[in-house]
Amino acid sequence: MSSTTAKSYFWKGVRDSTPFLFVATPFGLLFGVLATEAGLKVSETMIFTMTVFAGAAQFAALQLMQENAPTLIVLASALAVNLRVAMYSASLTPYLGAAPVWQRALVAYFTVDQSYALSVSQFETHPEMSLPSRIRYFAGTCALIAPFWYAATLVGALMGASIPESWALDFALPIAFLAMIAPMLRTAAHVIAALVSIVVSIAAAGLPYNSGLLVAGIIAMMAGARTELWLQRRGLWT
Repeated sequence: MSSTTAKSYFWKGVRDSTPFLFVATPFGLLFGVLATEAGLKVSETMIFTMTVFAGAAQFAALQLMQENAPTLIVLASALAVNLRVAMYSASLTPYLGAAPVWQRALVAYFTVDQSYALSVSQFETHPEMSLPSRIRYFAGTCALIAPFWYAATLVGALMGASIPESWALDFALPIAFLAMIAPMLRTAAHVIAALVSIVVSIAAAGLPYNSGLLVAGIIAMMAGARTELWLQRRGLWT
């Protein structure tokens, strides 16, 4: 595949990721606002968002920090929320695992829900893509999202509480996850895992420090794995 064709995949990734800006921008603004309201300085907020670069985990950790939860609970909850990224990485390995170490390190840092969902869909439907084309496509999916996330967080941190509640920035979180998760519920195992996580998280909502999310995540993964195994044994899994 020519370098020109490979480069075109970068711009395809950019185009495909553009709709997510309408989610990432208010999401970043909201985090910046809440972080400063929680007592973090602007510099601390930016270090937080640039080192973690995982919106859901950042919100989970921030909420627990506000509740004065033990550090171990904060770390465990953030890791649990981000555990899905480990599964994302495993899913991307067949497509990007042969890349140089420095490229894989960058992919690992920028692997978030949007970049993963777009990339794995592209790679599955276009198996003829070369490794450089896949890397460029993945890079394209991050080229706008990451800078806009940083910039939105900075704006939110600088504006702080001056952003009116009528803007309803918190709508971004549920919409983002619904938009990304719904198309990925392609098998019975995915659906079972999603349903179990919903039921258990609601049932465990009263547990302290939002630890019900940890319980729900673990049980949902077990349920999904067992469903997949059951289907494989009966020859129903493809």
